[in-house]
Amino acid sequence: MKKAKKISPKSIINRRASFDYALDEDIVVGIALTGPETRAARDGHIQLKGSFVTIKNNELWLNNASFSLRLSEKGKIGARSIDTSPRKLLAKRKQIDDLYTRKQTGMSIVPTKLLTSGRFVKLVIALGKGKKNYDKRETLKRRDQERDINRAIKNVV
Repeated sequence: MKKAKKISPKSIINRRASFDYALDEDIVVGIALTGPETRAARDGHIQLKGSFVTIKNNELWLNNASFSLRLSEKGKIGARSIDTSPRKLLAKRKQIDDLYTRKQTGMSIVPTKLLTSGRFVKLVIALGKGKKNYDKRETLKRRDQERDINRAIKNVV
């Protein structure tokens, strides 16, 4: 009898990032993870909402990302603990220097996706400028108008 294979999500998306920031260009970087963290990533037990990237000692660090790690205690099946410790991101020196100069102009580095489809776990980060409240309201209004237009076109046809 074959064991049922788990279906892992191909990517974990941070939808809040595109709402809170006007995103610019994307960069795909690696992420240094331990075994349980990699398992949590492949199972989709990661939350990128509220996470951000900082530059310390010419290295990129992912902060405030929630990894729900499986505990291996006897008698507790399916027990998990949440870990939000910083994780090192792997990028080329030229990319880090470019990000540092762009960050000095007031831009933020935000994680947008976590890719788990290949052999390695990769993180897509983007440079973004924070939106003001009126920009967010305008985005919501535009999205509602597009939804109403699409609904009207669908009803006509």
